[in-house]
Formats: sequence, structure tokens, C-alpha cells
Amino acid sequence: MFDLFYEGGILFMSILTLLFVVMLSLSVYYGTSIFKSGPENAELYRQGISYIKSMGILSLVVGVLGQLIGMYQGFSKIQLAGAISQPLLIAGIRISMITTLYGLVIFIISYLIWLGLDSKLNKI
Repeated sequence: MFDLFYEGGILFMSILTLLFVVMLSLSVYYGTSIFKSGPENAELYRQGISYIKSMGILSLVVGVLGQLIGMYQGFSKIQLAGAISQPLLIAGIRISMITTLYGLVIFIISYLIWLGLDSKLNKI
């Protein structure tokens, strides 16, 4: 698991992990608040849980940005090196996709949490 973290690049994987922690913190805060309160604060909580979905979208964008920057750097080195083997190229593309996959997983989790909290708000 930590191998994927290091292969994906410390900078972007750290940013994605930070976004994941913030998203989970917001989820716990608004989730407990929604389950404890009544309908009088529903609109305030609806605005608050929109940040959960926004964190997921931001994670997806950061993951794609990490992949594009990694591929750009890799293609620049390939251009300087000349001909390289196909397995080496495929391995580089696989590694560049780690940040995108991590961002996508964070997005899916945040969206599912948002759906659950939003449906709870609609029932209040």
C-alpha cells in the first residue's frame, strides 16, 4: 500500500490524502450535526454537505493533474533518451495513473457520503 503512495509521487499523493482527511472530517462533523438536529437547520447543513462533494471533485481534478504532470515529465525524458522499450513505457503510464485512481476513489467515497447525508436531510 505504501509502495503505491511513493510510486504515485509524494507531492500529489500527500495532497490527495490531505483532501481525503478534510473530506472525512467534514463528513463526520455534518453527519453528526444532521442526525442530532431538527429541520430548522436543514438549509444550513445542505450548504455544508456540498463541501463534501466539492472536496471529492477537487480530489479527482488533483489526481488527473498529477497524472498529466507525471506523463509530461516522462515523455520529456523519453524524447531525450530516444527509443525505449514498450514494457518500460507501459510501466511509466501505469505509475502515472496511480494519482488519478486515488483521486477517483476519494471522489466516489465523497459522493456516496454526500448522497447519504442529502437523503437524510430530505427526510427531515
